[in-house]
Amino acid sequence: MRVRTGLVGITAVAIATALAGTAVAAPAAGAGHAPTRQAMEAAVRDGVPGVTATASGRHGTWSATAGTGDLRTGAPRSTADRYRVGSITKTFVSTVLLQLEAEGRLSLDDTVDHWLPGVVRGNGNDGRKITLRRLLNHTSGIFDYTTDDDFVRTYFAKDGFFRHRYDTATPEHLVAIAMTHEPGFAPGASWSYSNTNYILAGMVIREVTGHSYATEIRDRIIEPLKLRGTSVPGTTVTLPRPSSRAYSKLATTTTGPTYDVTTLNPTLAASAGGMISDNADLNRFYTALLRGRLLPRKQLAEMKTTVRVDEIPNARYGLGLIDRELSCGVHVWGHDGGIHGSTSSAVTTADGRHALAFNFNGDWSGDSDAVIEAEFCGKRPEPVRADGIS
Repeated sequence: MRVRTGLVGITAVAIATALAGTAVAAPAAGAGHAPTRQAMEAAVRDGVPGVTATASGRHGTWSATAGTGDLRTGAPRSTADRYRVGSITKTFVSTVLLQLEAEGRLSLDDTVDHWLPGVVRGNGNDGRKITLRRLLNHTSGIFDYTTDDDFVRTYFAKDGFFRHRYDTATPEHLVAIAMTHEPGFAPGASWSYSNTNYILAGMVIREVTGHSYATEIRDRIIEPLKLRGTSVPGTTVTLPRPSSRAYSKLATTTTGPTYDVTTLNPTLAASAGGMISDNADLNRFYTALLRGRLLPRKQLAEMKTTVRVDEIPNARYGLGLIDRELSCGVHVWGHDGGIHGSTSSAVTTADGRHALAFNFNGDWSGDSDAVIEAEFCGKRPEPVRADGIS
């Protein structure tokens, strides 16, 4: 099952990852990480250029790669690759807002208009009726700017992307795009994933602290946890090394030419999905978060208070966290992310004892769910017959 939680609109493969519960999972007895490796290799056979993954647990750390990191040179992927994590950024942003709540500097029951007067207004939108909590759990009803037709043509279609890939987008501009649309529903009446919610959350962080969301994430999370492979790149268009190339079809189909989309200005995603990280850092971050190293007990409980996600019967959304029950009954907590040429997932058990992070350097194919199921349930991917039917 999948829910569209990435940033990319027309080319990304949406991944549903999750979490919650207290069960501690390990792959099936005697299987080790073999099912996970097989699921990674299946993703490559399905068309993903390459995969990098790292799991940590009771028996140490395991890392592996499959496929290629550079279609031109044939260079393999690295287990130390840094990559764009897309909407995994949302967990970092939510963590900062919850830390600010713990410090008494804001309340999740504050309205958006309290911090950003007049920003959410027009076409039925009203920031006086939307709380910060509704931004973080996607029950605000605010339109997702990444699904705006002009935005899609500008940043996701081939001609638009190559013309505008290095443009700088301001948060105010991205929110203004959303405000040209009516809300999907009244605040709290339903659930719908919207990247605009987290653009606004980043703007609130700036208003509360006087610093950018990037500075607060660096000072509060990246440096204390010593996440050496993690960064908030701002307007920097390149990936730090080591890294692989990132590929996209830049089309609504999964066939046709494959384009190198590695370099781009991440302000089109900003606080909704602009960060860069690596497998080891993502495992360290989610492990620390679930073990209570980043938030007091009250705020962690708020983060893990979930609402129903109608698109997926076995998943629920908290405050920047997805709670999902796997086929073997195990619950995992985490998030996924999609941005041009990059599809990522990071999940861990509620006690932080078993974590997995991985990345596909392509955005049009591959079964992320299968990799997660393989690692936590020991579930091997279904073989594909010659006729393509599994």
